[in-house]
Amino acid sequence: MSAAAATLQSIPSVDRLLRSTGGQVLVAQYGRTVTTECIRQVLEAVREKAEAVPAEESLLGRVSVELLALHATRLRQVLNLTGTVLHTNLGRALLAPEAIDAVTRAASGAVNLELDLGSGKRGDRDEVIEPLIRRLTGAEACTVVNNNAAAVLLVLNTLGLRKEGVISRGELIEIGGAFRIPDIMARAGVKLVEIGTTNRTHLRDYEQAIGARTGLVMRVHTSNYEVQGFTASVPTAELAALARERNVPLVEDLGSGTLVDLSRWGLPKEPTVQEALAAGADIVTFSGDKLLGGPQAGVIVGRRALIERIKKNPLKRALRADKILLAALEATLTLYLDPDRLAARLPTLGMLSRSASDVRKVAHEVQPALAERVSPSYVVEVVDCASMIGSGAQPVARIPSAGLAIRVVSGKPGRALQALQRALLKLPIPIVGRVADDALILDCRTLSDAGPFLSAIAPLRLKKKELE
Repeated sequence: MSAAAATLQSIPSVDRLLRSTGGQVLVAQYGRTVTTECIRQVLEAVREKAEAVPAEESLLGRVSVELLALHATRLRQVLNLTGTVLHTNLGRALLAPEAIDAVTRAASGAVNLELDLGSGKRGDRDEVIEPLIRRLTGAEACTVVNNNAAAVLLVLNTLGLRKEGVISRGELIEIGGAFRIPDIMARAGVKLVEIGTTNRTHLRDYEQAIGARTGLVMRVHTSNYEVQGFTASVPTAELAALARERNVPLVEDLGSGTLVDLSRWGLPKEPTVQEALAAGADIVTFSGDKLLGGPQAGVIVGRRALIERIKKNPLKRALRADKILLAALEATLTLYLDPDRLAARLPTLGMLSRSASDVRKVAHEVQPALAERVSPSYVVEVVDCASMIGSGAQPVARIPSAGLAIRVVSGKPGRALQALQRALLKLPIPIVGRVADDALILDCRTLSDAGPFLSAIAPLRLKKKELE
C-alpha cells in the first residue's frame, strides 16, 4: 500500500467524529445537520491536500472554527468616532428608546398593520403614521415606502410615465452608490428635460420648457454639494405658482428633509418639509433615517389626489414599508409633538446639538486609558476638531467638536496609523475613526459618555508584529 493510500485510510469517518465526545458537544451547540456538513468539508480538505492526518481533536478543532465563523454575527455594533454623525456606511441615525421599544413590540407579536379596529375590516398601513404626518407638516395626505430613493422613483413613475419631467441642470445630482437623478428618471419612464445652466436657472427657463408633454416639474435639494458665487435659482413659491398656472404638479425632493428648524439648536438651517409645502409644492419626498432621526424610510407627502394616485401604482406594493419600519417611524414622529424636549430624546439631534465643551469633557475622560494601551508606539492628545452632519446634509458645514489625536512616536506615520486602524477594527466592539494631518482622529461627538469607549478598548493589546 502506498503512503498516500495509507493516509487516506487513516482519515476518520464522518460518523466516528460525530459520535465522539467533542463531536457531540458541537452537535448540541450547533445542531446535527450543519455540524455534519462542516465535518465533511474539513475531511475533504484533508483528502485534497493529502496531508498527514491530524488527530481527531485537531480535526474537531477545525470543525469548531468553521462552525463559529458560520454562526458569527456579521452585522456588528461599532463605535462611530469618524466625526460624521449620520454616517451612511455605519447605519445613519440611531433610534430613540421609544422607537426601539415600538420595534420590539411590533416584532414580537401580531399588530393591526392593515386592520381597521373600528370596523373590523381591512385597513391601510399608511394610516399608522398619516395623522402624525398631517399634524406635523400640514400635508393633506402621505404614504411611506422603504427609502427616499424608492419614494422618488415611485413619484416619478406615477406622475411622469411616458411624459416629460422638467428639472434644472444644477439639480441633476448624484448621491452615494451612483444614484443619479437622470438615471432614476429614465428607469421611471420619464423623459428628462433639463433647463438652465449648472449655476443659474431662471423662471423663464421653466416657462419655456413646460408644454403639452410635461408630466411634472421637479426640484431637488442639492444637499450633498453647494454651488457658490454667480448663482441663481427659482424659489419654490414662484415655481409653484407657475406649475399651478400650467396645471402641472411640482415635486420637491428634500433628501434628508427635516421637520424642525435646526438653527434653533445653533445648527445650519436646512429647508423643512413644512416650508416646502407652504410654498406650494404639490408633492414633497424625504428620508426617515437622516435628519428626521428615525428608521430608513421614504416619506411622500402632499396633495391628497396625487397621493392617492401614487398609492395605486403597482410599484407601491414592491416598495411598501413593513410593520417594523412603521412602528419605529410612528414612535419617532411622536417625539416631534414635543419640540422643546426633542434634543434630549432624539439621539441624532442630541449628538448634533452637543456643545464642543461637553464633547471635550468626554475626550479628556477617555484619553488616559487609550494612551496607556497604545504606548510606547503612539501618543494620544485631546484636540479640537470639526464634525459633519453627514448623509448629504449641509456638506460644507462643520460643527465645532473635540476628540483624540493619535500620532506615531517615530518613523513614517502612514503604515503605522493604518496598522492601528486595523487593530481598532478588530476589537470585539470595533472603533472607527478617520486619518487626517498624520494622525488617527477619534471624534467624540457621538460618544455620550466614557463608558462604551473604555469597555471597547479594554481588550486592546498592540503587538509589535501587528504594527509593522
